Amino acid sequence: MNRLKIFLFILLATGLLCALPGQQVFAQHQLKGMHPQQQIDFVKKQLKAKKEPYLSAYKALLIQADSALLVTQHAVEDFSIPGFYADKETHRRTSRALQVDGFSAYSCALAYQLSGKTKYADKAVYFLNAWASVNKKYSQLDGSLVMSYSGTTLMISADLLKGYKRWQPKDVTQFKWWTKNVFRAAANSIRYRNNNSGDWSRLASILADTYLEDQEDMQQNITLIKKDLFDKIAADGHLVEEVKRQGKGIWYTYFSLAPLTASSWIIYNQTGENLFEASRDGASFKKALDYLLYYNQHPEEWKFFKNPDTGSVHTITGFWPANLLEAMNGIYPSQQFDDFLAPYRPIMYTTHDYAWTFPTLMPLRLNGYQ
Repeated sequence: MNRLKIFLFILLATGLLCALPGQQVFAQHQLKGMHPQQQIDFVKKQLKAKKEPYLSAYKALLIQADSALLVTQHAVEDFSIPGFYADKETHRRTSRALQVDGFSAYSCALAYQLSGKTKYADKAVYFLNAWASVNKKYSQLDGSLVMSYSGTTLMISADLLKGYKRWQPKDVTQFKWWTKNVFRAAANSIRYRNNNSGDWSRLASILADTYLEDQEDMQQNITLIKKDLFDKIAADGHLVEEVKRQGKGIWYTYFSLAPLTASSWIIYNQTGENLFEASRDGASFKKALDYLLYYNQHPEEWKFFKNPDTGSVHTITGFWPANLLEAMNGIYPSQQFDDFLAPYRPIMYTTHDYAWTFPTLMPLRLNGYQ
């Protein structure tokens, strides 16, 4: 019997025998992207010990993942998105296909990593395969931008499923083709912009580079981010380009900092370089985050426009900038952040743009997870 067990173990390890339904079917792959292996292992340990707020956040994730099991894909051949300010209704409606499918894939891929249940991985693969096989191009003014800020979910999902043995080789090959020729092509077409569009496209490109293991393109993105980071963040913490957006200035400040910080997190995981400690003339990420929190709470003092929009509480979909600040609270532990965030935990952000989607469940640490 012992010999039989050893033989079966060898078959499993070499991929010659599939695991039973509901069990992990996963080749050895050290995650170093949005969710590094240390983070995954840390969260699984907290869940095993039934610690909060991880347990509540995990239950919230499973609600999303179980709902995603019932969703059918919405992939389109041409991801055609008109400019938001030219046609808001069509922009929102046509963007939703990628947002629904991407969030569904992400929820399932993360649920698989934490639970080991193959039903979640298989459903995530279903969405990845759909977009890789159906979507051939992007078009109109905002096609590349929306693909960048909403399609991040597909890239994170693919990284979480790298090495999953039930993801067929021919489908993986097709997904890599789509990543290079559609998704990253869209992102790289606008990554030289100096505002939030460039920030989201660089994040999208970095996620694609992580999945494709393309160090050359990764370095190009890192160089671009470092080159203009402190042209964007002023000494007092305001974001130079984003405060120009009239009543949406606080929103666009969030909308730039979310991808900038997410890119910096992946850069840290990939290279060890720590942009969270970078500063110039007093400007830093922490200064910008403090500025965002203060004026989100005191919009009447915002000097750039009267009565600017602020993040509003929505308990189902989450709200900005809480998702960003929850993620950054792991980098810059702050009583101010904690006081603001505590009433809303577990925080999950389910709509529109996807950098910090499950920040309570998946905390950030720079010096290892203890």
